[in-house]
Amino acid sequence: MSEPPTRRYRVVQWATGAMGKTCLRALIDHPAVELVGVFVYSRGKAGLDAGEIARRPATGVIATNSVEEILALDADVVIHCARISPPYGSDHDEIEQLLAAGKNVISINGHSHPHYWGPQYCGRLEAACAKGGVTLMNAGLNPGFAGEQLAVVASGLCSKIDHLEIVESADGRSMRDPNYVFGVLGFGAKPGSFDPNAGDWAPASAVGGMYAEMLALVAERLGIALEAVVPDHQVFAATEDLHVAAGVIRQGTVSHLNLRWRGIVGGRARLLVSIHWHMEAAHLDEPKPPLWKIRIEGEPCVDIAVDLAKRAGDATRTEPEQIALAGAVINAISVVCAAAPGLLSRPMATPFSARLADKGL
Repeated sequence: MSEPPTRRYRVVQWATGAMGKTCLRALIDHPAVELVGVFVYSRGKAGLDAGEIARRPATGVIATNSVEEILALDADVVIHCARISPPYGSDHDEIEQLLAAGKNVISINGHSHPHYWGPQYCGRLEAACAKGGVTLMNAGLNPGFAGEQLAVVASGLCSKIDHLEIVESADGRSMRDPNYVFGVLGFGAKPGSFDPNAGDWAPASAVGGMYAEMLALVAERLGIALEAVVPDHQVFAATEDLHVAAGVIRQGTVSHLNLRWRGIVGGRARLLVSIHWHMEAAHLDEPKPPLWKIRIEGEPCVDIAVDLAKRAGDATRTEPEQIALAGAVINAISVVCAAAPGLLSRPMATPFSARLADKGL
C-alpha cells in the first residue's frame, strides 16, 4: 500500500474532445489532483458538471466557455488539449493568457522545443512565463514520449548512430468528428487536387511544427547539429468505399496519410519521423503494425516495437492511446509545477510515481 500523496495539485482541464475528456477522467480519479475548472468550446457543454462530461459522479466543478472565468481561478496548472488546427502555433494567444495569469501549462500538442524557432518566436511565450512566474511544457505521445523520451533513451545502447527513425501507425476508423476527419485531416479528398508537400496543406500545416520541434530536440539530445527539417509526405487512395465512424470515404479518395519529416544532418537525412494515419490497411507495409516502431541503425542496431492495450475487463470506447496520454499528463504535473519559470522541454524520463497514487501497484 503506497503512502498518501503529500500534496494535491489544483488543475484545470482545457477542452474536452476525445483526448481532453480522457484527461479529465484521469484528473477526477487521481488522488493527487484537485480539479478546479474545466474550459469547453461548445455552448452545449457549458454549464454541465465536469462529472457529467467525463461520465463520472458529480464533482461540483461546472464547465465554462468563459476564458475570463478560467483566468480568475486559483490553479497550479492547466492541461491544454485544444483541437489541432492549422497553422501550428495558432493556440499561442490562449496559452499566453494562461501563462501570464500565473498558471503552468501542459500542452499535449507540441511546444516540446520552442527554442528551435528562435528568439522572435519564443519571445511572447517567454514573456508570458516570466509575467506569471510559470512554465510551459509538452506532454504528448508522438511527438513526445516516442521520440523525445523512448528513442533517445534507447540510443544509450549505441556507440555510433547512422540513422534513427520513429514510425507511428494510427488507425483512424474510430475517429468520430467529421469536421476533423474530412476538414482538418483531409480524408476523402481527391489525390492530385492538392500538393501534400505545400506549406499550406492543412494536415501538415497543423502538425508540422510540432514534429520539427521533436526532431530538433532529439538531435540536441543526441549531440548532433540539425541543419534542416524537410517534409516528404504522401497520400494513398481508398481501394473501396469505406464506412468509418466519421462518415464515408469514397473509393479513389484519400484513405491514408503518410506524413514524414526528415532531419538533415551533415547534408543527408539521418533522422525520420513517419506518421501513418489510415482508414484501411491496404497501403501499410504490414496488416497490423504496432503503434510505434523505433529503428536505430548504428553499432549496434536497435529495433523497438510498442503497442498499447487496455486493462482486462475495460469495455469502454476509450482508446488505449487516449489512456496513455492521460497517464503522461498526470506524470508531468509535478515536473512542470516544480520547474523554474520559462519554456521547458520534458525530461527524458517522467515515470509513474507511487507517491502520488494510491492505486496501481
